[in-house]
Order: sequence, then structure tokens, then C-alpha cells
Amino acid sequence: MPLFSDLQSALILLVLFVGLTSVARELINPDRNSHRAFLFAVCAVLSLRYGYWRATETVAPFRLTADGLASWSFLAIELLAMLGAFSSYLMMTRTKDRKAEIATHFHWWERPEYGPPKQPTVAILIATYNESLDVLERTIIGAQSLIHREKTVYVLDDGRRDWLRDYCAKRGVEYLRRPDNHGAKAGNINHALRFLARQDSPPDFVAILDADFVPHRGFTERGLALFHDPQVGLVQTPQHFFNADPIQHNLGLTRSYPDEQRFFFDHVQPARDAWDIAFCCGTSSLIRFKALDEIGGFPTESVTEDFLLTLVLQEHGWKTVYLNEALTEGLAPEGLQEYITQRARWCLGLMQIARSDHGPLGKAALRLRDRWSVADSMLFWLGTFSFRLAAIFFPLLYWFFNIVVVDASLTDVLRYFGPYYLWSLMAVSVVSRGGIVPVINDVTQLIGAVPITISAISGLINPYGKAFNVTAKGGDRSRIVVQWRLMWPFLLGVILTVAGLWLGILSDGFASFEAGEGKIVILFWTFYNLVVLCLTVLACVELPRRERHVGDAPELASFRLAEETFPVWLVNLASDTARIRGHALEPGSLGFLDLRGVGEVPALVLSTTAEGTRVELMPDDAQMEALMLRFYTQGATASVTNMRLGALLHDLARRLSFNPDRS
Repeated sequence: MPLFSDLQSALILLVLFVGLTSVARELINPDRNSHRAFLFAVCAVLSLRYGYWRATETVAPFRLTADGLASWSFLAIELLAMLGAFSSYLMMTRTKDRKAEIATHFHWWERPEYGPPKQPTVAILIATYNESLDVLERTIIGAQSLIHREKTVYVLDDGRRDWLRDYCAKRGVEYLRRPDNHGAKAGNINHALRFLARQDSPPDFVAILDADFVPHRGFTERGLALFHDPQVGLVQTPQHFFNADPIQHNLGLTRSYPDEQRFFFDHVQPARDAWDIAFCCGTSSLIRFKALDEIGGFPTESVTEDFLLTLVLQEHGWKTVYLNEALTEGLAPEGLQEYITQRARWCLGLMQIARSDHGPLGKAALRLRDRWSVADSMLFWLGTFSFRLAAIFFPLLYWFFNIVVVDASLTDVLRYFGPYYLWSLMAVSVVSRGGIVPVINDVTQLIGAVPITISAISGLINPYGKAFNVTAKGGDRSRIVVQWRLMWPFLLGVILTVAGLWLGILSDGFASFEAGEGKIVILFWTFYNLVVLCLTVLACVELPRRERHVGDAPELASFRLAEETFPVWLVNLASDTARIRGHALEPGSLGFLDLRGVGEVPALVLSTTAEGTRVELMPDDAQMEALMLRFYTQGATASVTNMRLGALLHDLARRLSFNPDRS
């Protein structure tokens, strides 16, 4: 008689892996490539073990039956996602930090070994189409405030707006427009590059900024340091955001959970850089003008011209490197529709590249690792989102039609899936420093899964069958908006899941409990899906927004009222309002709030509550410019970079109680 039953043995194995992951979390240093290699090698082994079990023991017989078709199609989607995971495991075994290289080669152009001292000239290109002045103004002011002296700011207006031309003249920056919009953003930049090439002294480098991305004052100085290597054609820096993305905002997680792009920019791009396959992400990049001139400017064969630019540069012998420093801040899409449109466009553009000569099987003279780079991105867009949809809706086949998609006992799930899931979750948590939470991460993938999956498949079949869509920025965000069109698949999923559970648990109809342990597996899977679906539905309810700078920490300031001046705590600051604590003020009083780096700003007391005194700011033009510089070009980035579990649970509970963060 065995000492332990099969279920007890599986539970012991699972407990052992809980202990192993806890120990590994403490011992593994994600900055050491040897540690990362071990971490993801174990991921790969456990993934293979799980995949072999799934393919050999959990699928229905290969026949043209409902069970066979459902079981094998779900396995195919899951294996596609696992193939993408394998590629990610390999990529994440390395990482690179270039801060030491920056320190060594900072201002390399002043050293005699690089020739006569000459500060490189930089053209700052701000591409715009339909952005409002309040969006453009801070970018232009930020570009003008860059420390680098030898710079010229160019506003590239594809909207051909006279008011913007007049504003640029007032600010003393160059304004360029063209007669048409051929080639969209890439065509707009190429028009400016041709203009620069005709000048007596073309710039040494160009910096690319989207209309809503404000550079920190050291953006060009830090980025230029990496061009000490004459083979470097492009330096990409990360994108940080001074506002919450729609999922952060709508779930009330603006202060406790990183934006959806943080994992990519903070961890994936440094890993790609270590493999020499980091790629251009458009804005927040610096490019050697000679390299652009040699390849004829930005390629226009894809709506993600930035990724394709890296491949074309590499084909001509130019390297793309990544500097993981927060040197710009931009505006994340504020609405869900814009957020999803942007990602569907990225997906479509990648599929256009995959079908081009620069794809994995294309004719371009690319290295094997560059082809892998494109293939890895293809697998991400094709596998991740389709699997997320399948994982939500395939279990319903069991509840309604008694179709078994995964024929597995609880014991085997604990034995094969448990170790794979626990170790993979720990590995991602270690390298992201806690930046990934499973349920929330599932919501971020699910919410755009339908249009992204459609874009991925249609992009492979007909890569140029869709029109280019510009991501809208700004606009009125002052009221609650329910995105019914985005919500309905998930709301339907909630209804069907609850109905399926009712059929399977409370009635004597479909899917009775005679299935034994397998029923427990499908039951847990379904309850998990229900949680994810409910949060996704909640995320489709867009909450009002107001300007708020989440990076601002409370600071000591002073308020002058008539002849009396007293200290106050500044706890919230925007361009037109502030909230202060420490002194009761009469509503309607007019005084002056002394702000660091700005001076005394006229302030009208609006109201006094338990949360503090709210005042309306009335800055003059110079003070408004100083406020913009303070908000967007100085200090640490405003975006949340690390997850705090306690704060996340607190914020999520408050959102579920329909009382989102009001601070």
C-alpha cells in the first residue's frame, strides 16, 4: 500500500514548489544574467513537461466530433501561446543597463580622441496632426528647455493649422507643413528630413517626439552619450506617462499598479538590448542623421514604421541601443477606445512587417536574431490575446453542451500545471520586481483581445486592408462613459458563465457532478474566469478625469493673505488648482501661493473641507510656463513603476464599493 495517495503526492509536490519559489525569490538577483538564465531555464523545462502532458493525456481522441474539435483547437491555441512564452523565456535570460556606459562617455564630443571639440547639433522634431494647444504647448516648452545648446525645435504640422503656425512664431520655434498627408507620421517626418538635408549644415542628430511627449531637460545630453560608438544609429529611451492609462484609472489603481507599458519598457526592452535587438518605439528616440539619410528616411511600408526603421537600419549596418532612463513623459490614451485602437494598430503594423521582406522569412539581409525579433512579436500578438479569449469562453462548452475541452483530474492538474504556473509566476514577478499581478494582467489582455485578435489574423491575410487610425489625445473626460460596444462581449461572458454554473451546480440538467475530480478543475477555472470578466466589465466604465500629477509628493509651501504669511502643506497641484492643508482659509479670500520654482501665484480660495483647502490658481504666462517645466521636465517621472500589493487591494476594494480614489 503506498504511503501517500496520488492526490496527497500532488499536494506535497505543490507545497514543495511553493517553498522552492519562495527561496528562489530571495536568492535570485534579476540583474545577473546567470541567475536569469537559471530562472527561465527552469521555466522552459516545466513548460515542456506541462505541454507534453497536455498534448498526450488531456485531449479528446482526434476525430471530427464536438469533443475532438473543441479539445484540439483549444490545445492548438494554447501551444501557440506557449511557443511565444518559450521565446520570451529565452529573451529574458539577459538584461543590459547602460548607465555606466553613459557615465564613461558623457560629452564624448569634448574629448580629443573624437576629433576637434564640437557640440553636436540636434533637430528636435515634434510630429503633430490634430492635437490641441494644451497638449502641444507643454511639449514645445519642454523641447525649448533642453539643456543641450545646439538644438533647433521643429513642429511638423500635418493638420496645416494657421493658429499653430502663429503660435510657433510667437515661441520662436520652426514650423513645417506639407501639402498632403501621404505616409502619415513617417511621411511627415520624412518631409522634415528632406528639408533638413537641403540646409547648408544639416543636423548631426534628430530627436523624435510625439506631440504629447515632453522631454526632461537632460533627454538629449544623456541620449547623445551612447553615440560615442560610430555604429550606433539610434538610441531609444522608455516612454513614461504623467496620467494613468484607462485600465489603471477605471479600476481605481492609479497610485498602486504600473501602467500596461511598464513591463515592456522597464524589462523587455533592456532584455532585447542585451541580445542587440532593441527596437525603435517612435517617440523619445534620438537618431543619427547620417544613418537616416543613408536609408532614405523612415520606411512607410508599415503603420509601425518605428519597428521597421530598426530593421532597415540594421540591414545597413546601424545598431539600435536602449537607454533605460525616464527622460520623457507623455500622455497615455485616456479613453478605452483610443487605448485599444492604438494597440490594434501596433498589431497590424507588426503583421505588415512580418509579411514584408523584413519578416522572419523575408529576403532582407537580416541577422537570425533580427528575424527572431519579428517572430517573437508575431507570437505575442497572435498567441497571447487569442489564448486569453479561448481560456474565457471554451469552458462554457462544458457547462452548456457537456463538451470536455481539457480532460484532466485535479491530481494531474496539481502535478503538472501547478509547478509550471507557480515557477513562471515567480520568475515574472522577480524580473519585473513585482510589477505583474495575474488577475489584473489578464484584464489588461482580455479587454482588447477581440479587436487585437482580429487585427492579427486579418493583418496576416491582408496586411494592407485596414486604414490607418490616429490615436486621439485630450478631449472632454469630465463625465462617466460606459463603453457598451467594448463591454458587451464580456457582459455576455458574465451572463453565460453564471448561467453555466447554475446549470452545472444547482440543476440536474447539463454537466452533472458525476465528472468527479475533473468537475472541480472546470469549476475553479470557471470561477477564476468570472472574476476576470467582472473586473473587465468594470474597466469598461470610464470614470471622469481631471488633471492630476501623481508623482507630486506633499511639500512645504507658504500662503500670503493680506499682510500675513503662513506655512502650508501642498498636497495636490495642477495648472489651475491646488489643495493645501495646515491653515483654515475663508472661501472667497484672495491670496498668493508661493510655489517652488514658480514664485507667488495669485490664488482664490474655493472651498475648505476635511481633505484641505482647494484654491484656484491664476498664473501669468511666465508662471504657467514655469509650472509646465516643473510638472513635466524636472524630477522623477510621475508614472507608477512598482506594484504595492496592499495598496492595490485597498484601491480595488474601494473601486468595487463604487468609491474610487478622490484624492
